[in-house]
Amino acid sequence: MGRQVAIASAGFSEHASKRSDVNMAELVSEAVQDCLKNAPGVDFEDIDVFVNGNMPAFEGTNIPELWMTDWMGARNKPLLRVTTGGTTGGSVAISGYYSVAAGLPGVDTVLAIAFEQQSQGDTSVGLASVAYGEISVMNSLGIPYDQLSLLLSGGAAIGIASYQAVNYMRKSKITEEDLARVVVQNRHNAAKTWWAHLKMPDLTIEDVLDTPYISYPLRYGMVCPASDGACAMLFTIEEKAKEMCDIPVYVNGVGSVSNETALIGYCGSGSGQLDLSEQLGAQMTSDLAFKQAGISFPRKEVDYAEVYSPFPNQELMWVEKLGLFEENTATEMYKTGITALNGELPINCSGGVNSTNAIGASAMERPAEAALQIMGKASNQVPKTVHTALGHGWGGYVNLVTMMVMADEPARKFT
Repeated sequence: MGRQVAIASAGFSEHASKRSDVNMAELVSEAVQDCLKNAPGVDFEDIDVFVNGNMPAFEGTNIPELWMTDWMGARNKPLLRVTTGGTTGGSVAISGYYSVAAGLPGVDTVLAIAFEQQSQGDTSVGLASVAYGEISVMNSLGIPYDQLSLLLSGGAAIGIASYQAVNYMRKSKITEEDLARVVVQNRHNAAKTWWAHLKMPDLTIEDVLDTPYISYPLRYGMVCPASDGACAMLFTIEEKAKEMCDIPVYVNGVGSVSNETALIGYCGSGSGQLDLSEQLGAQMTSDLAFKQAGISFPRKEVDYAEVYSPFPNQELMWVEKLGLFEENTATEMYKTGITALNGELPINCSGGVNSTNAIGASAMERPAEAALQIMGKASNQVPKTVHTALGHGWGGYVNLVTMMVMADEPARKFT
């Protein structure tokens, strides 16, 4: 058993490649203050528990919550830290949800905070620290370094994404122009979102295709930036949410599934040996979350979606794997305007991760933006009424997926 949980507010900091005007604690405070501003009457005294998370290895600052406690408003309050790679923000949001749903004595309202100030460190070094740790373990199990060295030649995130893109393009018969179209839609949307990073209202498909390749088929103009930024979400019980905001957003389903046990799998036979566009984890996560929310036909029942897609091939892939569109049909939806701001099923009207990527926060910014769309408070608000929306995230070796399904009415699954 559990309690019906609602989102009373969500907030953001301003995002940029270098927020050198603030330190990490001040960056987080911006998002917290923006979140509380959207819920008049709520103060730090009303918050029972705090959940936060980022990717500490990327900045090189361990346990940052210990020195930013006051900036979060968490002094003398229970505080939980969560880190799950690229899905950190999604996991922080889900942890905030479960902290309320669990019905623990004295825990009704939880503030979840996710952040990243990547300009303070080196993301590539942070990723390498994870890979080398696992490779050391594999070597101790008897796998020679010359074999393991092949696992380091994948090219980090862009290498993984390019392998994934080639596989997806081969099956779906899409072109680079189709990829560029997704980028253009995202950057145009970001230009209308106050907190977004890459704002390009005049970007064209030709502009994107005129940039050099990083790793075929992905060009420089197609990839996400590295951003500094933070996000906060306020979770509470249904009764209090009605007092805190005009339109409570009910969390009706959550899912978090990984279809592998580790970054490189058992005996070095992990995702690098599989079809990266298959995404069984995404299908399992969406099935789980939609079932909890009582949704049988996502294409008909979901009004808005925020999907985690640093690269355009992933956005096309995710909207299919999550059940929003049939396989190999996503490109047509973007061509015909189905996914545009005024379309039948708007996608990533915030500009998405392709326009803004503060890694620890990115997977939380998806459900946060989706919740604001339901409330009618998003920067780039869709013209139609949004009743049901989802926020999705991925991380690890594109094998860990999170999703949150929200609506303006409770699913009543716990009654």
